[in-house]
Amino acid sequence: MRTILILGCGNMGGAMLAGWLASGLPLKLTVVDPAVTEVPAEVRLLRQVPAERFDMVLLGIKPQLLREVAPTLAPLMTPDTVLLSILAGAELASLAGHFPLNGGIVRVMPNLAAAIGKSPIGLFGEGLSAETRTAVTELMEPLGTPEWLVREADLDAVTALAGSGPAFVYRFIEAVAMGGAALGLDPEQAQRLALSMVEGAAMLAAGSGEAPAELARRVVSPGGTTAAGLAVLDDGEALERLIAATLRAARDRGAGLAAEARSKS
Repeated sequence: MRTILILGCGNMGGAMLAGWLASGLPLKLTVVDPAVTEVPAEVRLLRQVPAERFDMVLLGIKPQLLREVAPTLAPLMTPDTVLLSILAGAELASLAGHFPLNGGIVRVMPNLAAAIGKSPIGLFGEGLSAETRTAVTELMEPLGTPEWLVREADLDAVTALAGSGPAFVYRFIEAVAMGGAALGLDPEQAQRLALSMVEGAAMLAAGSGEAPAELARRVVSPGGTTAAGLAVLDDGEALERLIAATLRAARDRGAGLAAEARSKS
């Protein structure tokens, strides 16, 4: 049974915890978080980091608390301990400075869909053994789709697309529902229809093996209603330009957070 310490169990840490519990993996899970009041019976909840050794430690604290927490946590890290970090802006070099004695450091970028095993998960680490990469991959697979990245800088793009992306999708759903209401539908009914439409389209895209562009083509009849709507989205590449600008802003903010963290370290 692999032992895992979750240090900081907020929204994202809680989603990963829920995903692991649902997976049935043989894990012994300990949560340390003074703000959490209740966890499932099979999880141990503590207020302070225990003087114990763990196979893996998941850092889910606020990034600004790293300097404060590191002195307490670092002595517990053995040469075989793997540190998993979901801290925005905390780069490997900074983490290694705080935790020099461990079996590997892996930056992890999931989203809240980890709770239901549907999260894209960006992973990056340097100098990891094949055994460590395999162990981390196996731990992440029940949470969604793990993707190892070639460059640490790519995590900013993954954060923008996969981490922040759900918020952009939710805004799209809201906009579609509002558009339906503007056409005369009852607002609550429009929202139900929008949710159902997006759910079905996403499931079909995930299971069909076809590219999204091909799926869109199949919906279109020449001169029909879908073609008329797509003509608006495609005019001047309006949708592509909007999404590109949205992701670029999120990516650049991620890079800015990393730069701010470096300046304070």
